[in-house]
This record gives sequence, structure tokens and C-alpha cells, in this order.
Amino acid sequence: MKKIIFGALLTSVLAISCVNQKQEGVLVANPDTFEQKMTEPEVQILDVRTEGEFAEGHIQDAQNIDVLQDDFKEKVATLDKNKPVMVYCKMGGRSAKAAGILKEMGFTTIVDLEGGYTAWKASGK
Repeated sequence: MKKIIFGALLTSVLAISCVNQKQEGVLVANPDTFEQKMTEPEVQILDVRTEGEFAEGHIQDAQNIDVLQDDFKEKVATLDKNKPVMVYCKMGGRSAKAAGILKEMGFTTIVDLEGGYTAWKASGK
């Protein structure tokens, strides 16, 4: 019984710490907030999914740079670090990874779509 309680407690702590890491220096926004922020001036919208996923549907004006490709950093280096970057993937995992890389590279304003493109479509957008 103690092992079960300890395991559940450990899992909870790890889950909370992962959420905090994802949000540090990055705004995680629901689809409505994400859409609202897209209207701000000079926003750069970044879809970090594969080319195939992007071809199946994407947010208007998004630029596709696959976070899983070796040249991801090289390609995002062409973006303006001082302009807001709106980032999304399919469900939120890859965009969290991309947001962390962008933060490390010195991007100042990063907004990650909570739930990714799946949540975007589910919200009727």
C-alpha cells in the first residue's frame, strides 16, 4: 500500500514539475486566447509538425518548420527574435519542445497553443 501511495505521489510531483517547466517563460494559451494573440502586430505563427501533417490542414499564415528535423534551429534562426512567436503542433508535446528551444535561442515572446491543432479544430476554428 505504501508503495502505491509513494508511486502516486511521485507521479504527481513529476507531472507538476513538467507543467511548470513547459510554462516557464512561455505563455500556454487555449485556442481562444491563441486566436486573439494572433491579431497582434508582427506575429510569427510557427507550425512545428511534419510536412504531411501541415499539408492536411494548418492555421492560416503559419510557417511550417518541423521540430524533429536536424535543421530546426537553423531554420528558426531566420525568424525575428524580438517579434512574438505563436507555436503549435498536433497536441502540444512537440510545440512545448520547440518553445523550449526558442526560449534558449533568445526569443522574447513565445505563445504555445494548449492542446495543439487538435484543440484548435475541436474548438471550431
